[in-house]
Amino acid sequence: MTVKSIKMSRPQDPHRPFFPFGNPFRMMSPKGSRLSPKLVSLLADFEETLAERLRKLMPKDKDDILNLSWMRLAMESLCETHNVIKDLITELELPVSDWDEKWIDVYLDISVNLLDICIAFSSVLTKVSQGHLLLQCVLHTLDSSSPTQFGRACSSLDNWREHISSKNPRVESCRSILDNLVASLDLPKVKNSAKGKVLMRAMYGVKVLTVFVCSIFAAAFSGSAKNLLELNVSDTLPWAPAFSALQANVNAEVRNILSSGRATVLNELEAVDGSVKKLYEVIQNEVDTVEEELLQKSVLDLGKRADNLSQGLDHLTKAVDGFFKIVLSGRDALLCNLRATGTAPDILVGRNAEPVRRKLISQELAQTWRYYPPCFISKSWITNLSPACYGVHCVNLLGFLRCSCLCRRSVSTCFAL
Repeated sequence: MTVKSIKMSRPQDPHRPFFPFGNPFRMMSPKGSRLSPKLVSLLADFEETLAERLRKLMPKDKDDILNLSWMRLAMESLCETHNVIKDLITELELPVSDWDEKWIDVYLDISVNLLDICIAFSSVLTKVSQGHLLLQCVLHTLDSSSPTQFGRACSSLDNWREHISSKNPRVESCRSILDNLVASLDLPKVKNSAKGKVLMRAMYGVKVLTVFVCSIFAAAFSGSAKNLLELNVSDTLPWAPAFSALQANVNAEVRNILSSGRATVLNELEAVDGSVKKLYEVIQNEVDTVEEELLQKSVLDLGKRADNLSQGLDHLTKAVDGFFKIVLSGRDALLCNLRATGTAPDILVGRNAEPVRRKLISQELAQTWRYYPPCFISKSWITNLSPACYGVHCVNLLGFLRCSCLCRRSVSTCFAL
């Protein structure tokens, strides 16, 4: 099995390799450990399932691209694929204790970046959802049909448009996160492990799908083509034709939308913006010139489209939250399995282990604050940690108690809040 060179290019320079120092992606050598029929079958089933998911994501019409229904489907497909890779690990009977250190590093690095980008996406969806309250205020104000309410309604519509057009600082960081995810496509070298080769090749497919979906979301939410990535995968991979066709179709239409000058990129949001403009034109005129029938039609149209946007946002938000939960639970499961093996990296053993251990705990806590609200952690508590304890109990964004395992290796104690 081989994976040929993979390149990523920016839209403005489609032929320039992303990595200026040459091709960093190694070949999965056919030499060494040979794949048994069982492993060949497991990999074939996984890649066929991935190809089928990619085919299902192909939009039937260009209007389906960047609507909330398609984006929810893409995120749900991502959730399903990440769940399937967990099942594959179980079927491979490849315990974490047999994982190479580099595999673990790659997985944990990817999970951190995915958690970051999920938070960025959630912040955008929350912001747009908050705008729905302003629209509801407008509809409630005009429900009385009192001409004196027109000025208040115009003010609310102005506030909505200003709210929607304001920049989101979290989304601005998406490009660096995407670059990190692309860098993670570099396949770790696998030596003398047939199961490891299958796992790395399957994880490569998952990572390509993940980078593609995250790239589309980042471009849509930021309104910038700089977040739109082009990934070239080897045509020897069974799912490559489906991926290449999907990427070409979706990316081309996203670029057209981004270059069209539309005020908003999401289809449902653009529809609401159109209704807002029409209603604004009706009620900003003099009171005597407002036609009651036209006013009612404009109000009903805005209400219908606002509800459609709100429902779509709710579904997509749940999908993004679900992906966040899958990534976080997968990270926790890996760390807990590492704890169960009783293994520890070289950096955590020996004479200088304790100072290093405390430093890593502090670093992990700083990282944890990015994902969790305040959780009653004091500096004195960190200082008094025993050498056996590498964990802290905290509350995650989804509201569940979860143990954030530190130092990548072991948690022996969980502290109740």
